Amino acid sequence: MDPGFGNTGSCFSDITYVDGAKGVLHYRGYPIEEIAEKASFVEVCSLLIYGELPDGKTLSAFRSALAEHAALHTNLEDHFRGFPKDAPPMAILSAMLNLVSCFHPDVLDVYSEGHGFDRTAALLLSKVRTIAACSYRASQGKPINHPNPNLDYCANFLHMMFSDPYREYAQNEVVVKALSLFLILHADHEQNCSTATVRTVASSRANLFSSIASGVCALWGPLHGGANVGVVNMLEDIRTSGRTIGYYIDLAKDKDSEYRLMGFGHRVYKNFDPRSRILKEKVDDVLKELSKSDPLLDIAFELEERTLKDDYFVSRKLYPNVDFYSGILLRAIGIPLNMYPVMFAIGRMPGWIANWRELHDQRLRITRPRQIYTGKTGRKYVPLEER
Repeated sequence: MDPGFGNTGSCFSDITYVDGAKGVLHYRGYPIEEIAEKASFVEVCSLLIYGELPDGKTLSAFRSALAEHAALHTNLEDHFRGFPKDAPPMAILSAMLNLVSCFHPDVLDVYSEGHGFDRTAALLLSKVRTIAACSYRASQGKPINHPNPNLDYCANFLHMMFSDPYREYAQNEVVVKALSLFLILHADHEQNCSTATVRTVASSRANLFSSIASGVCALWGPLHGGANVGVVNMLEDIRTSGRTIGYYIDLAKDKDSEYRLMGFGHRVYKNFDPRSRILKEKVDDVLKELSKSDPLLDIAFELEERTLKDDYFVSRKLYPNVDFYSGILLRAIGIPLNMYPVMFAIGRMPGWIANWRELHDQRLRITRPRQIYTGKTGRKYVPLEER
């Protein structure tokens, strides 16, 4: 028995390497620190999906494909208006991904090689940000913004989110790069809950769109894609409570209390999550660029500093993880709280696609875990009148 599959290898993969004891994360062999510093999100998408960093010609063609497929079919706009105003954005994203495939029936029979896969991967990567932006605009009662082919991937998303009629969103290079960094750091992370879900669904030979939609549903859970929402809510509670940070640290250490500090510890990392260190620096850069201050960031800094000096947290290897600072970064950019899991999904898209492709490149075997049955046996049917 291995509940949660913490010690069970489900596949062979050459996409992402994690050494949790040492705090190491590599994409296709490249350290995340180097990728985060030097690469764009589109480069990382190509790297994860195809295995190598693209050359200039390949990258240009990939960007052109993303620009070509950014727009949604006009008929889809009516569906956004049909959702309740307070519909969860992740529910909309999952539903719309399956719906988009209905407008492109050729993608339903695409597998891991050739032009058909390349087109399908680009179509999915491009349209997911358009769907996300449209769902946000519809929830705000604002007109939908169509993609601008002259903008790159991240700048285009910010335009579709925040431009208004007769007032284009003012692009800021620091903010655009910060968004790219956020997406890069979430692009893949080995066999986590949502990636394992994508591979499980794909093992039935389900198409790429439906497999990815299942990953969105898995990511929706508060223990996975919603974790940074929990961090922001926790920091806000500390700010407004009137109590000291020490009070909450002591509460988290109290064995009789169910309270825990969000954003500390990780299922895999028993050292610093390397992504958290990268994000910490970027959050500060964005706030300075925008001439903003955020009291939550000050609380986060103090909370991190105090826990790193506390033997309770150090001995249990409870270090800040990627969720600890990612929510504050999204908040600085202007992303609303209920869109945080959607942002995670946009970032994780290339990793899901890469895993779907890798599964199909290997000897495909449908996932079928075993169980230990604990129920009753040998029971006889009792007629309704005798129950």
